Amino acid sequence: MTREQIPTSRIRRTATIGRLAAGTAAKQLGTRAANLTRGEEGSEEALARRHIETAEQIVAVLGTMKGAAMKLGQVMSFLDVGLVGEQYREEFQRKLGELRDGAPPVPFEDMRAVVETELEAPLQSSFAEFDSEPIASASIGQVYRARLPDGRDVAVKVQYPGAAAAVRADLQNFGMIIRLMGRLAPELDAQAIGQEVRERISEELDYELEAANQRAMARIFRGHPFIFVPDVVLSRERVLVGEYVEGTGFEVLKRRPAAERDRLAEIIFRFYFGCMYRHHQFSGDPHPGNFLALDDGRVAFLDFGLFKRIPASVADYELEIARRGILGDGEALIEHLHAGGFLPDPTRYTPQDIVRQFQDVTWWYTRDEEIELTPEIATQIVIDMSDPRSRHYKQMRHENLPPDHLFGRRTETLTLAVMGQLHARGNWHRIAREWIFGDPPATELGRQEAAFYAAAVH
Repeated sequence: MTREQIPTSRIRRTATIGRLAAGTAAKQLGTRAANLTRGEEGSEEALARRHIETAEQIVAVLGTMKGAAMKLGQVMSFLDVGLVGEQYREEFQRKLGELRDGAPPVPFEDMRAVVETELEAPLQSSFAEFDSEPIASASIGQVYRARLPDGRDVAVKVQYPGAAAAVRADLQNFGMIIRLMGRLAPELDAQAIGQEVRERISEELDYELEAANQRAMARIFRGHPFIFVPDVVLSRERVLVGEYVEGTGFEVLKRRPAAERDRLAEIIFRFYFGCMYRHHQFSGDPHPGNFLALDDGRVAFLDFGLFKRIPASVADYELEIARRGILGDGEALIEHLHAGGFLPDPTRYTPQDIVRQFQDVTWWYTRDEEIELTPEIATQIVIDMSDPRSRHYKQMRHENLPPDHLFGRRTETLTLAVMGQLHARGNWHRIAREWIFGDPPATELGRQEAAFYAAAVH
């Protein structure tokens, strides 16, 4: 792909996205009209096939774009997919997964120019070796392996030329993109979502900010018994050089024996939820491409571009939701959700209904029993959170999602999706009680982590 193939002007990108949205809308309207003459089974099958065609369109058009549109496509590839019938789910995931894994490469000459411009030096002056073949592709950049003059192996993340202009053009057209994505996964509050995602995606353009996020995480987890965050070596706005990490990727890990998968899932759970509720800063992008299992038993977590910091009060507020819900105190839960802006009209809810709704979207970590997580569980919870097929949908239409809580719910959902793909088994509630109620750890990993935090205090 040449630089000219990355459309950056608002007019060109509006036209591209507009054609896609219009085509999708027309086809879905045709499907609905045809459904009037089909039976229920035929209607569901036709709608499922339409979702697949829509996914193909998204892959074809957004897959050539290096900005916010493609980032949203990547988000969609993990926000599953209770939106199609089970017989089509694998194909749908594969097509959307192309957005995650198959970003078209940019010629090395163009990427080299970015590195040399940002570092203000020829490539051979900054690196003893630099592999021209990327080892990973992301929504707005590629990662290369290199070696510094002092012999250290590093990973060099380089932003695509034209990516910043493309993202800014996408953000101008953000309402149209949200509506397009909404045809597959309707969101709760488009304006709140739009503003929050705009801010997070805009921050992703600045690798200096990402470096600051990564440094913060590396400091927190330095010496941790099973979590590792690579150090940052140097950073510029469009180039980030970090410690190189070699490990085993997700496609191999999910075929490992059950005990290994269970342990990996617990580490993932502890990292993403623990960062949110212990440290009040967390990655908003938990997906399989962002961690590697190391040979020494630790798990390395990567990519801190999509990142969220929350006040301690926001984390405490969410933990209080969990406590009231787990205890089954519906009246107190309604009062708390109303005070926080989630329920504008609390009279629409009964205590029994709100507890049932809470349980339907959190039961996997609020029910005190051993549970094997599956993709189907993740799918059903996504449906129960926001889909018209949810039994709570009539109520949910009248609910709000305050912006400070948006990425927390996204992180929660995507963490579950990853754990579900591992078919991991555990009593996730006993683990979660450590941050919800301050309980002592109930697992060996929990005891190791408690010792780490206790040592850090002294």
